Amino acid sequence: MKTANVQGYGDDPLSVRETGHYKKEYAKSFVEKWDDLIDWEGRASAEGEFFIEQLRAHGCKKVLDVATGTGFHSVQLLRAGFEVTSVDGSAAMLAKAFENAHKRGYILRTVQADWRWLNRDVHDLYDAVVCLGNSFTHLHNENDRRKSLAEYYATLRHEGILILDQRNYDAILDKQVEPSHQYYYCGEDVSATPEHVDESLARFRYSFSDGEVFHLNMFPLRKAYTQRLMREVGFQNVTTYGDFKETYRESEPDFFIHVAEKKYVEQKDEGQE
Repeated sequence: MKTANVQGYGDDPLSVRETGHYKKEYAKSFVEKWDDLIDWEGRASAEGEFFIEQLRAHGCKKVLDVATGTGFHSVQLLRAGFEVTSVDGSAAMLAKAFENAHKRGYILRTVQADWRWLNRDVHDLYDAVVCLGNSFTHLHNENDRRKSLAEYYATLRHEGILILDQRNYDAILDKQVEPSHQYYYCGEDVSATPEHVDESLARFRYSFSDGEVFHLNMFPLRKAYTQRLMREVGFQNVTTYGDFKETYRESEPDFFIHVAEKKYVEQKDEGQE
């Protein structure tokens, strides 16, 4: 199988730097293998109660999972007692998520939506928006990133939070890690490695034990850049964790997790008492 063709990359896969291409990337054959990559038990063990504790600490009850994928986090949050709405731009992913949740005794409330027009399809307010699994890096254009963050912001209640994660692209771009580096959520028979990296493209190769290979083309977000975008959209306080720890060395974490608060903090003018 020529997976590059299945995923619609064409003759020059390095030229594909468009946000809308993610629907072709998640071809049905790749979606069917996604849970081999994720390894639900391994990921649950690695993450522990981090996201649940963050949501509870901020008094969240109603959560919008905007990057549902095959449903891992939606199911974890439902188990923990949160009210969850599950969003994805890929119909194949949503179908798989619904199936996975049903096997575990849950019925997902699903919405197919593009983040850039999220509130066109999602008509409610939430205590939290979660965008996990390095999903935000599917946005290749800065306007798309700003628009999506603004849509997340708009669907949050006044004191809501956004939890967004990303790979540690700083370490990859600055060559502080080897290209063969393995990421914590991979299954035992799967490898996920950067095949090409420049300042505007990170192309990852996903190799499965049966010989099949798939790719994802993503934008390599630098940590400080993501933090700045969040603040410029209107989030007041952004706390960043490295692999679920508040204290870390910049080159060590596989992932950064940003917790951004919408709660408005009034700034006093200089000289104002």
